Amino acid sequence: MNNSTIAAISTAQGLGGIGVIRISGDEAITIADKIFVKINGEKLREAKGYTAHFGHVFYNGEKIDECIATVFKAPHSYTGENVVELSCHGGTFVTKTVLRAVLDNGAISAQAGEFTKRAFLNGKLDLTEAEAVMDIIGAKSAAAARSALSVHEGKLSEKINEIKNDLVNRAAHLCAWADYPEEDIEEVEFDTLKNALQGAQDKLFDLLKNYDKGKAIREGIDTVIVGRPNVGKSTLMNLITGCDKSIVTDIAGTTRDIVEETAVVKDITLHLSDTAGIRDADNAIEKIGVDKAKKRLNTAELIIAVFDASASIDDDDKALLDDLKGTTCIAVINKDDLELKIDIEAIKNVTEYIVYMSAKNSTGFEKFEDAVEKIVGTSDFDSSNAVLSNERQRSLAKNAHKALIDAISALKLGMTYDAVTVALEEAISYLCELTGERVTQTVVDNVFHQFCVGK
Repeated sequence: MNNSTIAAISTAQGLGGIGVIRISGDEAITIADKIFVKINGEKLREAKGYTAHFGHVFYNGEKIDECIATVFKAPHSYTGENVVELSCHGGTFVTKTVLRAVLDNGAISAQAGEFTKRAFLNGKLDLTEAEAVMDIIGAKSAAAARSALSVHEGKLSEKINEIKNDLVNRAAHLCAWADYPEEDIEEVEFDTLKNALQGAQDKLFDLLKNYDKGKAIREGIDTVIVGRPNVGKSTLMNLITGCDKSIVTDIAGTTRDIVEETAVVKDITLHLSDTAGIRDADNAIEKIGVDKAKKRLNTAELIIAVFDASASIDDDDKALLDDLKGTTCIAVINKDDLELKIDIEAIKNVTEYIVYMSAKNSTGFEKFEDAVEKIVGTSDFDSSNAVLSNERQRSLAKNAHKALIDAISALKLGMTYDAVTVALEEAISYLCELTGERVTQTVVDNVFHQFCVGK
């Protein structure tokens, strides 16, 4: 591992009350002492860990700003190294000038995710806990934040280690019983072994089963709002987002291009796209918008199809219903405050998720929220439980699950315990890679490359 001392701005760029420059490494306190002067003149190297000190920061002999220097001494810090955090007034000029002073006095610029990478390499976090850091930073809902914090605090690691440790014990027993027949080692019981392997497989299956729900909470759902002109798509878009994002008029074809916004519904982040009304358009510009809407219809994870409750199903509606077959779709019967004329049976043939509402009057929106939660499948999702956080983890858990299936199959077919042990060791290897206990440098670099600089 690189023993150099690194530094970066750890707060968001731009105006703010506080800007934090983080320094980590063997020389962190020494470097900070070169640019920071306590109000009483004492040196930071004389300070205890977990202490904060008021003073000023200087660059080339010129006072830059008032500053609070917080000292953490190895190994009791985020990275496991000596760490100093310099908290100054926020703002681009001050924070960049302080960082330049730190770099000019011996530190080097931190790479993306390097602080957390060092925390992982120094044993402060395992790989799943480290990956959760960016999920906490990027959380867009309370459930997403809770889920990420749960993983960061070790819930997933505990579950994986529980499965792995039991498999290690089973594999060790198999090896000992096979290799040392003359020793007084307890015989391997077929049913006991089979039940244990089945139990481990079931636990991994539960993690895999909940992955998509967790992903919906964490990353959000690519969602498109479609329907023929003037059914209330833009009004619904504005209601969901809570702002006048889309222009609303009585003129058919007002929305020509795709309008995008993000909103949170029942702790589910929806990446919304309001599209042009789908119809046979004569206007060349409107036709481009309709074509874009149809393309989004084919790529969206969730479709919100809007219909006018006060009008009969026309040819444009019928064409849309044909396109909706086999998709994940919520049908919104809008304008239900008017006389109902729509043929609801035609819509029931396409989706069971049907909501009556008036987007203009904001009535029925609770039922719409319930439908979103139900169709995504997150109504029973417990964000405080262990959850797989990304595709890397899901792939490794899936591979471990398959290896256990192979182990159980070998056992049932009456193959030698050596064959069972080989499959068990494969499963264990995948689980060790999941938590980072066994992982290549390439994987580590790839994980932390996705982090922001300063974290």
